[in-house]
Amino acid sequence: MRVGRVAMVIMNEKDDGYRGIWYMNQPSNDEYVFKYSGGLGTYCAKHQPFAVYSQEANKTFFCYGGTTKDDYRKLHHMVSYYDHKNDVVPKPTILLDKQTDDAHDNPVISLDENGFIWIFSTSHGVQRPSYIHRSCEPYSIDKFERIDAVRMENGREVPFDNFSYMQVWNIPERGFSAFLTHYNDPAIRTSFFIHSRDGKHWSQWQRLAAIDEGHYQISVANRSKVAAAFNFHPVGKGLNWRTNLYYMESDDSGQSWRSADSQSLDIPLTEVDNPALVYDYRSEGLNVYLKDIRFDESGQPVILYLTSRGYESGPKSSPLVWRAARWDGKSWDINSVTESDSNYDMGSLYIEGAGRWRIIAPTEPGPQRFNPGGEVAMWLTENSGKDWMLIKQLTHNSEFNHTYVRRPVNAHRDFYALWADGHARKPSASRIYFCDKDGNVRILPVKMTEDFVSPAYL
Repeated sequence: MRVGRVAMVIMNEKDDGYRGIWYMNQPSNDEYVFKYSGGLGTYCAKHQPFAVYSQEANKTFFCYGGTTKDDYRKLHHMVSYYDHKNDVVPKPTILLDKQTDDAHDNPVISLDENGFIWIFSTSHGVQRPSYIHRSCEPYSIDKFERIDAVRMENGREVPFDNFSYMQVWNIPERGFSAFLTHYNDPAIRTSFFIHSRDGKHWSQWQRLAAIDEGHYQISVANRSKVAAAFNFHPVGKGLNWRTNLYYMESDDSGQSWRSADSQSLDIPLTEVDNPALVYDYRSEGLNVYLKDIRFDESGQPVILYLTSRGYESGPKSSPLVWRAARWDGKSWDINSVTESDSNYDMGSLYIEGAGRWRIIAPTEPGPQRFNPGGEVAMWLTENSGKDWMLIKQLTHNSEFNHTYVRRPVNAHRDFYALWADGHARKPSASRIYFCDKDGNVRILPVKMTEDFVSPAYL
């Protein structure tokens, strides 16, 4: 399918503050107004990562879906950093005008071995093109250049200019490994894997799964392997229905794939029942919403997700249960964390060693109850997910719901999570926040009169 051509405007300009995009999806014609909506500058769970800490620069570089001063819904791709030494942020760089109001086109970020910053500009489907940009100087957000990337297809180079739900990981001495979605190829949402040593020349992409009407996936990578967890859309149920939990991994840059118990997988997976299946939630009538995936200290996968009885906003889909599934070397150990009030409450999982895991997520009710987000909380387990405790609520008495809490790659304790807020039932301004490991919250400046500002504490 040919990608639609929409004019992209590269701006490379400085903005005078941090403003996130407001976005909505599917009116619900009830008191909750939309299936999901709000300040979605760090949306969605299938985009990774939004931030990367560099020890060499002592900065956390991050991107987000921004907007203009007078339009909450015009998507600009924004890039900035937090300077840990000087405790400041600069005026953010407006990389480009994506020519849409769709937060599914939010960017993701990566940092290569030489310190160059890469921004991958995603697209929602095939009607808009995708782009790759690289900073002109290492560790600098001042100016970016477009990379005309190509991928292999049947022995020839073709433009690598359309990807949805991009998740890109830079692995030292290996380059980029990426998981993505391509539409109608053959499933409505088909899951793929692709890799590149230099970011310009990419391999032939591999179809990983195309079961029924397709998938959402989340991914993780380390020096030894890459892995993905995914659900599927049952045929005939519509794309609001997603169920089951699957897992696959590769230790040879995608040349072969296996399940957690080392069964070889014949990709693309096309059958509902296959060796990658972690748990059959379809038999229980439950939807599965993916949140995060990590490797624990022994290299075993841990998957964070939420289950519910329906896709609609409101209490009729309850209970909405956060769960963590860990492969213990022999079987999947699945435990509940807490309950939420929206399928689109999204947070991040931190593996800190010796069975100590942390979740930072908007699990507590916010001002717009049963809509995405809420008040941000910190949960902790000391025994690899068997028992969880709420150790701190980070935000209180908020005006808007806080949404989509994201974990930086190599997260530094002073910049441990990044998120946005926004009114969940009507268009509003959206602000950008981060917190440290202890849960102290800071807000990025909405209006800057100086080039560098120390973010205020909430």
